[in-house]
Amino acid sequence: MNDTSKKEQLFQLIHANPFISQQDLAAELGLSRSAVAGHIAGLIRERRLLGRAYVLPAAPDRRPLVCIGAANVDRKLRTIAVLQAGTSNPATASEAYGGVARNIAENLARLKTPVALLTALGDDAAGRSLADHAQDAGIDTRGSLTLSGTASGTYTAILDGQGELFVALADMALYDRLTPDFLASRAPQRAAAAMTVADLNLPQDSVAALLDHARTDGAPLVIVAVSQPKMARLPADLRGLRLLILNRAELETLAGRPLPTAADVGAACAAVQQRGARDVIVTCGSQGVFHTRDGQLVWLAAHHVDVVDVTGAGDAFSAAVCWSLYQDQGADSTGGADLTLACRRGLALAAVTVQSKDTVSAALDVALLDAILPSDVAPDHAAPLYTNQHE
Repeated sequence: MNDTSKKEQLFQLIHANPFISQQDLAAELGLSRSAVAGHIAGLIRERRLLGRAYVLPAAPDRRPLVCIGAANVDRKLRTIAVLQAGTSNPATASEAYGGVARNIAENLARLKTPVALLTALGDDAAGRSLADHAQDAGIDTRGSLTLSGTASGTYTAILDGQGELFVALADMALYDRLTPDFLASRAPQRAAAAMTVADLNLPQDSVAALLDHARTDGAPLVIVAVSQPKMARLPADLRGLRLLILNRAELETLAGRPLPTAADVGAACAAVQQRGARDVIVTCGSQGVFHTRDGQLVWLAAHHVDVVDVTGAGDAFSAAVCWSLYQDQGADSTGGADLTLACRRGLALAAVTVQSKDTVSAALDVALLDAILPSDVAPDHAAPLYTNQHE
């Protein structure tokens, strides 16, 4: 391939991602750093480039949320009859766009919130489709990483006849490329964020780097768990973490023991707070959620609705919680009642989502969340946190 073709390829890569580094360009095109610099100088002389991309401070009410983590293709198989292990089951199949960080970003975009997504995509048809869909949904993906010769991530969910998850299989090794060096290369974009939301598909050292940044930068950091095996990616030092969202099974994995009672859940949440996290939300599926508040453990019951498909409900809940905290930033510096309000809104959005066959419901509406006001959030039940003094 001649120099003109390489320069044109380089221009297209920069056009797709103005934040791409020279090192990434060199790796993508198989060139040296000096050759990349030469092509960039030529494009600047031709006035096709006007200089490097910089992120300018946005107005306070338009600073985006930045979601970091997985964006993949979800494959759903739902049995027609009662699911039986060890044999073939008649089923229906469908595909959708998924990934915890991507799902949260799309929910936020549908709620008319400025949002950016930093993820890793393969250079395959799935990766191009994911990028196009995100752009159409209003998600800024310019800082994402496109990996040549790599397939995009996939998540395959097996659902029973009632739409409940039976088992899921995930191929997400490409997110290990979202390294601390990658995060550092996107520092201007991340610095513009009003809030960062990261999922635990990231490597542990990348999660630690985000926590380090949150301790010095001050912008809220929310971490969303993705599975029990990946709880090991949560660093021991959680100072700087505004909020950890996880389900009860993931909290049991983190605690290293079963948590059959509210007292057990409270003790485990207190241990997470002792590690530095400010607050914890524990989702319990169709039953409801626990959350910490001013030394107490608050329980909120879920909405009773007809379930079509539970896929994406937890991500919708997390998105609504983040939306609520984003809207209320500065209104309540104690982080007390506002988290109860956020969870109420999360439960409402999750209820809408499980009534849809789509991972992100087309029925999402800001008015639904705006209608849930602080006066509506008296907790169903609150009890003191049960702290283990030896932890």
